[in-house]
Amino acid sequence: MEGRKVSDTLNIHTELIMPAHTNPIGNLMGGHLLSWMDVCAGISAIKHSGGISVTASLDNVSFNLPIKMGDIVILKSFVTRAFNTSMEVICEVFIKNIKTQEEVKSHEAFFSFVGLDFRNTTPIKVLPVIPETEREKELYEDALHRRELRLINAGKMNAKDSVYLKKEFFNDNDDGVNVI
Repeated sequence: MEGRKVSDTLNIHTELIMPAHTNPIGNLMGGHLLSWMDVCAGISAIKHSGGISVTASLDNVSFNLPIKMGDIVILKSFVTRAFNTSMEVICEVFIKNIKTQEEVKSHEAFFSFVGLDFRNTTPIKVLPVIPETEREKELYEDALHRRELRLINAGKMNAKDSVYLKKEFFNDNDDGVNVI
């Protein structure tokens, strides 16, 4: 199977949180983090597509742990699955403890990117992803479900056409009526 390994799309970005990055209580402002996550994930998409890739969507970011001034933040991203012209990329954010070298996961988000042709900026077909580790395989399988939910939320797919929702939430009765 021709494709690109997940590990070939890995991107790691490190930031030191400085005063200009923080709000009045010394926490990293969300906009800075979102920008860094988008760039980090975008580089993974570029590595996979071999060309221009643009952000199509971002699922959700919950600000679970505050990131403080002086913290070292490590962003790690890689492509979890490629579809036709689009790619799903996970971006994980870790706060690194300088003394213990421990990394604590603080944020995670799934991005969608579309690969584009350099000349006319039309979507291009991207190679499949080759997952190797158990985690990569799990993320790969679950990506189809996340994609369906994105398409439903964007109004590009009807919920009743979702393979995932049918399998997980609907049962067929003897009378042929679907129930939750």
